[in-house]
Amino acid sequence: MKIRLEIFEGPLDLLLYLIKKNHINIYDIPVASVCEQYLQFLELMKLLDINIASEYLVIAATLINIKSKMLLPVEHVEEPVQEDPREELVKRLLEYQKFKEVANFLKEKEKQRLRYISRSTTDVASQEVFFEASIFDLINAFKTALKEVPREIFFEVVKDEFTVEDKIHDILHMLILKEKVLLDELFSYAKNKLEIIVIFLAILELIRLKEIVAIQKELFSPIIIVRRDYTELSTPLKDSKII
Repeated sequence: MKIRLEIFEGPLDLLLYLIKKNHINIYDIPVASVCEQYLQFLELMKLLDINIASEYLVIAATLINIKSKMLLPVEHVEEPVQEDPREELVKRLLEYQKFKEVANFLKEKEKQRLRYISRSTTDVASQEVFFEASIFDLINAFKTALKEVPREIFFEVVKDEFTVEDKIHDILHMLILKEKVLLDELFSYAKNKLEIIVIFLAILELIRLKEIVAIQKELFSPIIIVRRDYTELSTPLKDSKII
């Protein structure tokens, strides 16, 4: 089952996400660490059968190439100072970051204008504002859930069969009984690794179908799952800024 999401971000978004999440100076990226985390995300995407664009693999190759250059011994000869192998990547990230900031600024202005035109009677200023979680926030939560499953469960014979359709029904039913549920809570019901994967695929499918929204009170905080009509009626959303 291939998952195609409108919220899906690109490889530079993933790099900026890792830089922000790890509080890294963009001008001094520890390439070995970031490369390892980047490749872990790609492995999880493959595990979930998420379609990976070729651009992700190009950036992966770029990171590996930079990493190899930085591992080479420095020759102490009188030559012009060599460029930092990370320099070109940093330039691309900074340019992309500026583009994203402008796009987010225009999008926010559009939202403000639409609220003004609609003349909503709801006092938006008094409401709690949430960020919409990015796909990378969701994958990171998924990775954490897999780590917390006891190792012996990975090797047990799975007798139960779980389907994405069944989990979609379960999640929607849960959101009828209560307005919102923590993503960690959904994962806590899983009996094994397979069920965690199916729950996560169901969440991605519901997001694609615009049935639910994954939100956060602040960047990198616990993810909350709500029905989309809940956010439209009562919860102003801000775009998740990667950096």
